[in-house]
Amino acid sequence: MINNKKISKFAISIVKELQEKNFQAYLVGGCVRDLLCGLEPKDFDIATNATPEQVRKIFKASRIIGKRFKLVHIFNRSELIEVATFRSGEDSSNIGSLVKDQSGKILRDNIWGTLEEDTYRRDFTVNALYFCPITQKIKDHNDGIKHIHEKKIVSIGDPQKRFSEDPVRSLRAIRFSNKLNFKIDQEIKAAIYDKGGLLSSISNARLFDEFCKIFLNGIAEKNFNKLTTFGLNKYLIGATPNVNKFTNNLIIEALRNTDKRIFNNQSVTPGFLIAALLWPQLIEKSNQNGDINLRKFFRSMDGILRRQQKLTAIPRKFHTYIKDIWVLQLKLHSRIGKQPYKTLKHPRFRAAYDFLLIREKANGQDKELGKWWTSFQKNDDKIKKSLISDLNERKKEESFKKFGFSEELR
Repeated sequence: MINNKKISKFAISIVKELQEKNFQAYLVGGCVRDLLCGLEPKDFDIATNATPEQVRKIFKASRIIGKRFKLVHIFNRSELIEVATFRSGEDSSNIGSLVKDQSGKILRDNIWGTLEEDTYRRDFTVNALYFCPITQKIKDHNDGIKHIHEKKIVSIGDPQKRFSEDPVRSLRAIRFSNKLNFKIDQEIKAAIYDKGGLLSSISNARLFDEFCKIFLNGIAEKNFNKLTTFGLNKYLIGATPNVNKFTNNLIIEALRNTDKRIFNNQSVTPGFLIAALLWPQLIEKSNQNGDINLRKFFRSMDGILRRQQKLTAIPRKFHTYIKDIWVLQLKLHSRIGKQPYKTLKHPRFRAAYDFLLIREKANGQDKELGKWWTSFQKNDDKIKKSLISDLNERKKEESFKKFGFSEELR
């Protein structure tokens, strides 16, 4: 039995209001699944037989969004609830149209239907559960509850066809499997291998959204490893031409750092993770005879971001953030004169310092530089001056390679 105390009061009020207006309305999908699995839902989605226009008319604080799938967002001061209209199949004569491309991918799906029809349009059985918080009853037409007990991700319908309709289902199957600790059904595994390549046709905006769901929810390393098994990481992260031990270590350390921060209730940002994941590409582009060519370094940054942009639509606000972290890696190595004071005052210093520690851990070298900056930022001005003066002339004038880039440039 689901406890209503664990459900958003705002979501329950929307369900109640729709039902009072003689419409069907249920909590649906991930929130029902998570509640049944003993997890705390992050979002509460609602499905109804009211059309988007009818929902919009009932709730003044709302807006209709989407062309591919029309939805209604209903909001108050602190919450936003997504309301979807029941959808039917492609043989329906209802209002709207289902449009596919040559590969079978759905481009537009606004054919309204019944609850029963809607259940068969959802991706996996565990996501096709409809719960009424008023009657406390669950509608389950696809053995979703059974598969929750069996801890299994099962497709609704033939996964080969369903993954052609929406290739992102490959990523979702992996994400749900890891989140819930469920096994992936064999037919789904085959479909991921067969249809994974269709992810190249998905918009970069949608893939950025999936990137965040996959890597910023506390199981980034686990998701990365399973995506690697299925060969899907290349659709989310641009490949580095020269994959060496450092590159592999850096990716894993960056993912572990993200997971650790989420576990400790610390803030995370896609900008930091992308800066870390793309760093080996920047190093590769800047490499000149085993050393960093500064001109290449600065000229390569925008190109690397543009290449990643084709895969995942990184919001513009993160571009400067990412480049600041990269440039500060050079400044952290350059501890001459007043430079350490300027570097310490930079608004991105903390992120750059955290990335330095990740780099040092990944390359397995001496962690002298990280220790120096740890001490420098924590102590008073007298000790700061002492730390700077202790750096002899030879150390000040060493190349970037000698300061720790050598392992990364191999």
